[in-house]
Amino acid sequence: MSTLPDELRALVASGPLAHLATVDADGSPQVTVVWVGLEGDRLFSAHLHETVKVRNMRRDPRVSISMQGPRVPGRFLDEYAVLRVHATVTEGGAWEALDRLAKTYVGPGTTFPAPRSEGGVVVHYDIERIGGVGPWA
Repeated sequence: MSTLPDELRALVASGPLAHLATVDADGSPQVTVVWVGLEGDRLFSAHLHETVKVRNMRRDPRVSISMQGPRVPGRFLDEYAVLRVHATVTEGGAWEALDRLAKTYVGPGTTFPAPRSEGGVVVHYDIERIGGVGPWA
């Protein structure tokens, strides 16, 4: 997808927790919550360790990400985005990426609280399809 809708960019910039769905080696689903940001038209997340989700994405880069929009009192169904994406795992740079994301998810001026490290991975997600409920769907 070449250009993301401005409304989806705004949702990501607001710092929603993202649900990352991968597939375990035995074919069963695996879901975890991650922080996400944008670099151009690609989402990214960062991970300090080689976790199950990272191993799953290395094996099968077809994943889904969902994010809920802000809660609006009185609204029957809140907006949410569901993205079908292709994950690319890159070695290194996790702490720096998480430090950038901490400014959104924790607060301006925040430094990511884990010890600084050169390792980990950054995962970029190329968005193939956007769904859900909201102006981006």
